[in-house]
Amino acid sequence: MSRLLNVSSSPHVRDTVTTKSIMYDVLIAMLPAAAFGVYQFGFHALMVIVLTMLACVVSEYVYQVFMHRPITIADGSALVTGMILALNMPPEIPVWMPALGGVFAIIIVKQLYGGLGQNFMNPALAARCFLLISFAGKMTTFTLDGVSGATPLAQLKAGNMVDVPAMFIGRIPGTIGEVSVIALLIGAAYMLVKKIISIRIPAAYIITFSLFVLIFGGHGFDLGFLAAHLCGGGLIFGAFFMATDYVTSPITPKGQIVFGILLGCLTGLFRLFGGSAEGVSYAIIISNILVPLIEKLTLPKAFGKEGK
Repeated sequence: MSRLLNVSSSPHVRDTVTTKSIMYDVLIAMLPAAAFGVYQFGFHALMVIVLTMLACVVSEYVYQVFMHRPITIADGSALVTGMILALNMPPEIPVWMPALGGVFAIIIVKQLYGGLGQNFMNPALAARCFLLISFAGKMTTFTLDGVSGATPLAQLKAGNMVDVPAMFIGRIPGTIGEVSVIALLIGAAYMLVKKIISIRIPAAYIITFSLFVLIFGGHGFDLGFLAAHLCGGGLIFGAFFMATDYVTSPITPKGQIVFGILLGCLTGLFRLFGGSAEGVSYAIIISNILVPLIEKLTLPKAFGKEGK
């Protein structure tokens, strides 16, 4: 209480929440998905996670040392970038590829634009798209129990039947961290309870995407088809862990809803009409670029002010 009675210059309302505490809460929230990925895909998946996170931390440290800038690796942001990137990787990918992606994410996307808070798109997703372009074969090869196979989304796009309960649990081929919807929802619930994220962006994203699939999916009001799309790919992971990134998402409440609607429309467009079965990563980074415009259009007017 005594802290609230201190007389000082603005800001007058303070909070004990810090960048470091937020980042480590996000890391904790991703642990269930990471643990399930390691359990399902084995030791190599663990090595991908550890080495990608290490590459991100080392890249940030080396860059800041050489550029004579304050060392910020303790804030946990590089660890979060590394974890998100690693969980977006195929389980059998050579470890040097996601490590290279980590260097790209930290140096090119984050540090060259000024560091944390200055990057214009999610560094982990930018790195994933960089790897998809550079190593398309390795980035689109998925295995389960040592057998390579198409992901459920690819099967769905080809017109085949998929096992939705298995997709919800996670017994499917896919990237390390996106396969288990249960694990992702546990982490999402943790962040919502801790008030690390708001429900606005994920809700607007998932609802819009659902309506898009029902209207344009060509299967009518088929809830099984919708459930497969919701449980498949990186939709849940993207909605709760990547689209809600503080730096690259709108700060205005209305802007967050507009942002979520845009994400839902783009993801539906890419999945249903694009050449690839997935579309979450591209939808998020394209929407990231439009965040300044969204914020400008949804910024509340000051009390007593009127527009022209």
